[in-house]
Amino acid sequence: MILKHLTFLSFAAVALSLSGAASAAEWTVDDSQSTLGFEVKQGKGTLTGEFKEWSADIDFDPEAPEAAHIKAEIAPGSASTGNAQFDGTLPGDDWFDVSSFPTATFETSDVKLVEGNSYTADGTLTIKGVSQPVVLDFTLDIDGDKAHAAGTATVDRSQYDLGAGVGTDTVGEAVTVTLDLTATR
Repeated sequence: MILKHLTFLSFAAVALSLSGAASAAEWTVDDSQSTLGFEVKQGKGTLTGEFKEWSADIDFDPEAPEAAHIKAEIAPGSASTGNAQFDGTLPGDDWFDVSSFPTATFETSDVKLVEGNSYTADGTLTIKGVSQPVVLDFTLDIDGDKAHAAGTATVDRSQYDLGAGVGTDTVGEAVTVTLDLTATR
């Protein structure tokens, strides 16, 4: 009889811990403390910018990163570099073509712990209806119910037909996407 009660209590404890872990894995991005940016060579310098409008659904438990699911939606028309001439061309057909493709997405397919607080997320980035595999390397620090992630991914703009009419001597092909995200659960 005692063994039967201990077995029941053990199953109950495991079930409660699993149900708590599932709800603790959902994170809400703090927009006021988060940025999604980009860098690309322009001539002899570097052009930096950020997307002002984006959102992310994050289901991530650091104890089980392989079960993570992260999906971000980005409004390419919100890209801002501070350079009026460049910002004026980004929404156009040659770059993001926001009239036909108002949203870009990134969705993970596999997240792995590298070591310590370093992770890698394999995913798919879709821009202008073109989907390509992308690897996002990031660090993650969690303090209670608050998390901070910082990461980078490199994409080739030519694979998405971004700026096809602009030579690589003017704007480089490799674009570094930067992420600085604060979230709560």
